[in-house]
Amino acid sequence: MLEFLNAIDTNIFLFLNSIHSPFWDNIMWWISAKSSWYPFYLFLIGFIILRYKRKSIIIIPAIIILIVLADQISVQCFKNVFQRLRPCREEVLKELIHLVRNKCGGKYGFVSSHAANTFAAASFLSLLFKNKKFTWFILIWAAVVSYSRIYLGVHYPGDILGGTLLGISIGFGVYKLQQYTINKLPYFKQKE
Repeated sequence: MLEFLNAIDTNIFLFLNSIHSPFWDNIMWWISAKSSWYPFYLFLIGFIILRYKRKSIIIIPAIIILIVLADQISVQCFKNVFQRLRPCREEVLKELIHLVRNKCGGKYGFVSSHAANTFAAASFLSLLFKNKKFTWFILIWAAVVSYSRIYLGVHYPGDILGGTLLGISIGFGVYKLQQYTINKLPYFKQKE
């Protein structure tokens, strides 16, 4: 059964990875780079501070904690445990993969840390803002960042799916914890 699922995952990866062009190589490289999103993150932090005022004292550290959790759990509890090679590290696939800028990343790929991190942030922020348009935007953003990892040749779709599920779980859990904290502390019950 595992071999069957792996074969499906590999075939879907090869199909998606084969759809490429020099233009999209540059776009997907930019989308996948963590530093590309720093202005977006700063904007979100500023917006949270303006909108939630004193509650941002809990919300912003909660976001930092959820990113650290998503990143470390994806590596320590999944990549280092399952040790599934990235597709770009598989000898039988090397000639079939479109690898952008000859950059493969670490040795193991399950689960994708990019998917875990972006979907953790997206699920947390969706629950925080409770705005349908923003929810669509942030989920599409997380999906595009995650897809870029397949495009670049460094993750299987199964790696992305696993990272997505992990990220959503962490985002939901940390959101509930920060809500509980805000509701229990008398400091946050005072008027702004």
